[in-house]
Amino acid sequence: MALVNTVRGPVDSADLGFTLMHEHIVLESPAVMLNWPEAFDRARAIELGVRKLAEANAAGVKTIVDQTTADNGRDVPLVVEIAERSAVNIIVATGIWLFVPRFFRMQSPEEVAALLVRDIEDGIQGTTVKAGIIKAATEGERVVGLQELSLRACARAHRRTGIPLATHSDALPRGGLDQQRVLAEEGVDLSRVIIGHSGDTEDIDYLRRLLDRGSYVGMDRFGLTHIHGQRFLATSERVRVIAALCREGFSRQLFLSHDTSPYPDGRTAEYQEREWPDWRWTHIPREVLPALRDQGVSDTAIQEMTQGNARTFFGRQGAY
Repeated sequence: MALVNTVRGPVDSADLGFTLMHEHIVLESPAVMLNWPEAFDRARAIELGVRKLAEANAAGVKTIVDQTTADNGRDVPLVVEIAERSAVNIIVATGIWLFVPRFFRMQSPEEVAALLVRDIEDGIQGTTVKAGIIKAATEGERVVGLQELSLRACARAHRRTGIPLATHSDALPRGGLDQQRVLAEEGVDLSRVIIGHSGDTEDIDYLRRLLDRGSYVGMDRFGLTHIHGQRFLATSERVRVIAALCREGFSRQLFLSHDTSPYPDGRTAEYQEREWPDWRWTHIPREVLPALRDQGVSDTAIQEMTQGNARTFFGRQGAY
């Protein structure tokens, strides 16, 4: 096994337990926080974070991976305050989401990678907290423009440090395939990568192609049924896809998660709870796992998807 960077310090990958691989503790708009910090209710964010982590822990969750990057409002000092009042391990990320900073237009992938490596080796935002995962993001079928720059930078930071890599992908146009192409060009071992948001599709052939190349896939938007006029898969549909993949023997490459936050950016927590009542950290342990069992998924497969895969994924650390 290997030591994994968490907010409270290194944890053996064997001790991560039930892990939600793709979540967010707090989402913020960076420009708003810089210019109008009074618009952010810090005390409320802490209260909600602590309460929701306690609920998740009571449901059996032991580790949450906070895949919030700098361009999506990463606030590690705030996460530290929340973590100090929680029994749940929190792993924070470096990397770049979809809002690639304009500053990077004149930077090479290697120059951007050097910034990410600092988060991993030295600490984030003036804290001693070190990133335990790298997050990359692209949209659409093809990886292009600044998103290609950021993906290649994340790949190089991964190769230099050996900490694992996860992506935000666009599943409906099969965007994970081009992510795999770029990562392979960068010399990345695709078995050390999660292609995220893969649970947004029922295209088994597409998912099989990702899995056959060795990557993990993130079935990670449980409870999010619609947003901005776009319909997402219901829990029952996501469960059927996972059950089908498990029947094909892929349970050792699947992660279950929600991609939610108790303090969301741009909406109130109360609105989120009304609009998406199942979009919460307890949905998987309390409702999804029984539904998977009803579809014939074995307890062994469930243990792999909720515990064993995280142990293996984070256990494979070390630079290339």
